[in-house]
Amino acid sequence: MGKKFFVAITCFCCSLFLNAQEIALLKYNGGGDWYANPTALPNLIAFCNANVHTTIKAKPATVEVGSVDIFQYPFLHMTGHGNVVFSEKEAENLRNYLLSGGFLHIDDNYGMANYLKKELPKVFPEKELIEIPSNHPIFNQPYAFPNGLPKIHEHDGKRPQAFGIFEQDKLILLFTFESDLGDGWEDLEVHNDPKETHEKALKMGANIVRYAFDN
Repeated sequence: MGKKFFVAITCFCCSLFLNAQEIALLKYNGGGDWYANPTALPNLIAFCNANVHTTIKAKPATVEVGSVDIFQYPFLHMTGHGNVVFSEKEAENLRNYLLSGGFLHIDDNYGMANYLKKELPKVFPEKELIEIPSNHPIFNQPYAFPNGLPKIHEHDGKRPQAFGIFEQDKLILLFTFESDLGDGWEDLEVHNDPKETHEKALKMGANIVRYAFDN
C-alpha cells in the first residue's frame, strides 16, 4: 500500500500543477443516480469562469471513486437521490485523495443522506460530519451568504444545512443537505426555477469552487 500511496500522491501533486482548476463528477456504486443533473456542472463552470476568474474546462470529466484518476482533479462533485456504496478499496482511495489536498462536494439531490451516514465512516472512521457555521469563509467569499447555505428546493421543508469533514481546520469534504444546489445550477427550464433562485445557487456554488481552489 505504501508504494501505491506514494505514486498516487506524486501523481496528484503533479496534476495540481498542471490542472490546478478542474472539476470532475464522481461516479459511485450502489445503484444511486450519480449522473443526475446533467446540465448542473457545465452551468456552474460557465458561471465561475465568467464571474470569479476561474479557467475550468467547459465539460467536466467523470471519474470512478476507486480510480487513481481522481488524483488528477482538485475538485470532485458527487450527487444523486439513491444508494451509495463504497468498497474498502474505494474508501481508501477517496481518503488518500482528500488527505492529499483534494476536495469533495456531495450535494444531496434528495435521498442520499441515510446512505452517506453509513458509507462516510468507511472513509474516515475517526472523523464526523460537523455543521459548518455561517461565518465560515465558504459562505462569505466571493459572495456573501450571511445566513449560511441557501434553500433552493423544498424537499422535506427542513432548513438547509452544510456539513463538513475537516483536516487540521481545513474543510476537505462538504455535504450540502436540504438545499439541492445542483438542481439550482441546472438549465432554468429543467425545474422552472426563478432566475433569482438559479443565480443564488450558482453564487453559492462559486463560493465552494473558489474555496476548494484557494485553500
